[in-house]
Amino acid sequence: MTEVKAAAGGDAPGELKGAVLGFVSELKNFREDIEKKLQAQDERMTVLDRKTAFRGRAPLSTQAEVEVPHQKAFNAYLRNGDDAALRGLAIEEKGLTVASDGGFLAAPQVAEQVQTVLTGAASLRKLANVVLVESATYEVLVDKTDTVAGWASETTAPEAQAPGVERIVIPVHELSAMPKASQRLLDDAAFDVEGWLAERIADKFARAEAAAFINGDGQDKPRGILSYPTVENGAEGEGQIAAVEVAEMGSLTADDLIELVYALAAEYRANAAFVMNSKTAAAIRKMKDGEGRYVWTDQFAAGQPALLLGYPVMISEDMPDLDSTAAPVAFGDFRTAYTVVERPDLRVLRDPFSAKPHVLFYATKRVGGGVTDFRAVKLLKLV
Repeated sequence: MTEVKAAAGGDAPGELKGAVLGFVSELKNFREDIEKKLQAQDERMTVLDRKTAFRGRAPLSTQAEVEVPHQKAFNAYLRNGDDAALRGLAIEEKGLTVASDGGFLAAPQVAEQVQTVLTGAASLRKLANVVLVESATYEVLVDKTDTVAGWASETTAPEAQAPGVERIVIPVHELSAMPKASQRLLDDAAFDVEGWLAERIADKFARAEAAAFINGDGQDKPRGILSYPTVENGAEGEGQIAAVEVAEMGSLTADDLIELVYALAAEYRANAAFVMNSKTAAAIRKMKDGEGRYVWTDQFAAGQPALLLGYPVMISEDMPDLDSTAAPVAFGDFRTAYTVVERPDLRVLRDPFSAKPHVLFYATKRVGGGVTDFRAVKLLKLV
């Protein structure tokens, strides 16, 4: 028995060491085998398989994934008039994709591209207050009196003042565009029909909006700032815009522009801007002050507007020329003075019959606009 223990005692370290080395070797081989199998599986997996596998693990879907069905269905509708998928989505979304006139709401990508162009266009929209609505009108309550303030004591209080509130209603109107394309072009898979449609719609909408916000008469279109009655500065009443009157075009000086600036109340000047067309800008930028310095200053930073007497200038080709008897220059805080009202949806109706062999796309959007604070804008008028 003693001999066995001695033998066992002598061989135990060697056997344990061999067992450990064997285990480590087997573990290493097992690990290498697993890595090879994973690598082979990864090489076989396609991009689509990966997207499917990872999407199944995601707890929440992204906005892009939600919009894909609408985008694909809208693309099919534009190309070949297949509206089955869009109508199916309308049932799932309780009619949200179908417009009342039989058309369909544009895919979000198209609507966003159109909205981006409208916002960046040379239009009063860039300076005005823009409000989204779901109804056919938008109401604004304008306080015509200053808030009562004063020093009070234990026995006296600020004198009360009857409130003067004006109610302004701005209706929305239907703005439409009708670009057309050939069916052969629509059948070309390489043709970006959504991008083409958004570009055409945005261009027509931007020009129509810009003209209406300046000269619109309010009949089936927004009411422009120049459509309101004007009176001499200081004599304006309700619903009238004050104007600084200049004798004639040839006598217009930098002093007249300074008078226009200070005709506007101080609380509006902080965010004020000039609006004029290119011909007027060309004449005004040649003006100098009494010390021979140009009153017009160009900005060197990209994307920054030019400055006239320290205020930004927006060029709108819909403003009158300087040699007309209308008001060629407007100055004011347009975010306070003018409100643009719009519904967020863009609707498209495909018409393959009216202009064969071309396909028409009748696009509509509801927009309105009007002056909401007449004290926040002044005009320079030639008499």
